[in-house]
Amino acid sequence: HDAQMDYYGTRLATCSSDRTVKMFDVRNGGQILVADLRGHEGPVWQVAWAHPMFGNILASCSYDRKVIIWKEDNGSWDKMHEYCGHESSVNSVCWGPYDFGLILACGSSDGAISILTFTGDQQWDVKKISNAHTIGCNAVSWAPAVVPGSLIDQPSGQKPNYVKRFVSGGCDNLVKLWKEEDGQWKEDQKLEAHSDWVRDVGWAPSIGLPTSTIASCSQDGRVFIWTCDDPAGNTWTAKLLHKFNDVVWHVSWSITGNILAVSGGDNKVTLWKESMDGQWACISDVSKGQGAVSTITDTQQSE
Repeated sequence: HDAQMDYYGTRLATCSSDRTVKMFDVRNGGQILVADLRGHEGPVWQVAWAHPMFGNILASCSYDRKVIIWKEDNGSWDKMHEYCGHESSVNSVCWGPYDFGLILACGSSDGAISILTFTGDQQWDVKKISNAHTIGCNAVSWAPAVVPGSLIDQPSGQKPNYVKRFVSGGCDNLVKLWKEEDGQWKEDQKLEAHSDWVRDVGWAPSIGLPTSTIASCSQDGRVFIWTCDDPAGNTWTAKLLHKFNDVVWHVSWSITGNILAVSGGDNKVTLWKESMDGQWACISDVSKGQGAVSTITDTQQSE
């Protein structure tokens, strides 16, 4: 159901309906199974690596309503924490920026989102947003820690302005933005454009530029790019990236936030890039199992 590379690109974690999380060493083009983590009692939907400054830590979530946080010590993986605070399938887990310490957002079919924060000494603090999405939450993705534009506007020597924010997508066809204020999570924005379940959301990494960007994809076959230029974060505009002929399951940004990978029910992965005039163009597509990447040339694109 999911496959995630670690920070250094040397290890791959995968999860599947066989209830396991598997870890592969993928250095030098090979793939060696190094760990087989068992603890879930249902299909495992998603895995997420924490930042390596906290050690080797991986979170997984499952249909069994559990979130398990795994940690590697001296080459062996063990459960660091098990969270059972949801009443239904947990569909998405995402670690927040390392600036905030170990903080994990979890979205569930019970409609709630949990935010787990490691407080040290094996303790995890839990904050819960009940009824974040009616019928269920399918995806969560954190915003970069630094507020847009703050790297440009900041007087030298002053710390940039950090704000905890994330985006979620749900079965209510909505994309929602959440913000922490005075220790409480509040709904910041509600973005409406999709006509069916929102399957995935991805907040683009930022390098301190003035624009915030979010991608969302849906059962309706559409992928939208949401942008916000105002520092207060109140005005978001949606641009349709593409209308696919099938459900779109996942969106994923490159590290620099300028290329978007999209995968859907047609078993294809397409890569999209924004041109200088603000138009999004497909730069390559990969068919599942084919292994071949066809790069779309300008002539093909204009046809």
